Amino acid sequence: MDVMYERVAGLDVHKETIVACVRITAGGKVSRECRTFETTTASLEALLGWLTESGCTHVAMEATGVYWKPVWNILSEGKFELMVANAAHIKNVPGRKTDMNDAMWIADLLACGLIRASFVPEQEIQELRSLLRTRKQLTREQTRHVQRIQKTLEEANIKLDSVISDIMGVTGRRMIEAMIGGLRNPFKLAELADRRIKASRKELHDALHGRLTDHHRFRLRLHLRQSDALAEAIGEIDQETQFNRLRGKHGQKKALCAVAASILTAIYHMLKDGTHHQDLGANHFDNRSTEIRAKRLAAQIAKLGFEVELRPMAVAA
Repeated sequence: MDVMYERVAGLDVHKETIVACVRITAGGKVSRECRTFETTTASLEALLGWLTESGCTHVAMEATGVYWKPVWNILSEGKFELMVANAAHIKNVPGRKTDMNDAMWIADLLACGLIRASFVPEQEIQELRSLLRTRKQLTREQTRHVQRIQKTLEEANIKLDSVISDIMGVTGRRMIEAMIGGLRNPFKLAELADRRIKASRKELHDALHGRLTDHHRFRLRLHLRQSDALAEAIGEIDQETQFNRLRGKHGQKKALCAVAASILTAIYHMLKDGTHHQDLGANHFDNRSTEIRAKRLAAQIAKLGFEVELRPMAVAA
């Protein structure tokens, strides 16, 4: 089989070790050298130095769980072309021998140009993806705690969800916090309902007339505290993404769609024109013209019920 790259390396990545094989083709002969490195930062830097000294032009490794990511972060500083291959694609190549070292196999495939590189986004995009995955996990956990609050209320024969649409809304939280505080009187609990609640006072009374015990109150307090802690963590993640800005202007659903549309638009131009992604920076939208920012702030103040008159400040002589 024709050799496309004369100096390559294949990496077999594990949790604690990396087996690296440097394959060099010279004068029609192939020589290989394999070394084992630990996955510590110092050892990965040593691996980078060895690959550089060997004159490797291409280096490939399998995408094994999350173990490849710290390896990628350090080796991407090298002058060689680094690629991550789907493990299934490598294993499905015909002719693989079971007794052949994985690192040697990867190096052989790479030398012949038989490895298709997987797309690896820039570090900023990887971090954004990680944040969004974490946010999704935290939101799922928060939903579970809300469901447990609902289950606890049902056990106490309190039908709160039959009279209000969101038990974690203003009215629902007010009533649940009052229950946790020891209030059991259904009439007094019903008085905590917001005036916009459509249910009548009798319907609220009947729904809130249950058998709430200290055990139920303990569980409600526990799950509500956990839900609030998760909500705070989700808020911190929102502060780290162009999502918080859009949500304040258009609402959460439109913000999600806007962010998705921006990502798809960027990907389209990258694929169409062959350009690289250029991050405009976290302060891009804050650095827009002063007039636009002033109008946006004035609109926000107007929503609070205040009138604002925009006048340029006099410049001191």
